[in-house]
Amino acid sequence: MHGEYTALVKQDGEWWIGWIEEVPGVNCQERTREELLDSLRETLREALAFNREEVLRETGSGYFEVKVAL
Repeated sequence: MHGEYTALVKQDGEWWIGWIEEVPGVNCQERTREELLDSLRETLREALAFNREEVLRETGSGYFEVKVAL
């Protein structure tokens, strides 16, 4: 689960809000920019792990993994 993702961040009043552009549903809100980036990283890690577990559960057995690069 390594890679580079794009965080879109902005300050809205006293809050910082942000989204990971490439992964729908990964968004956070924090009091500081640094806290926001930490939260986005953790939420992204959790989302990727959850998605992987879900795919593996649905796939069953007999599959093999192939790395795909863009």
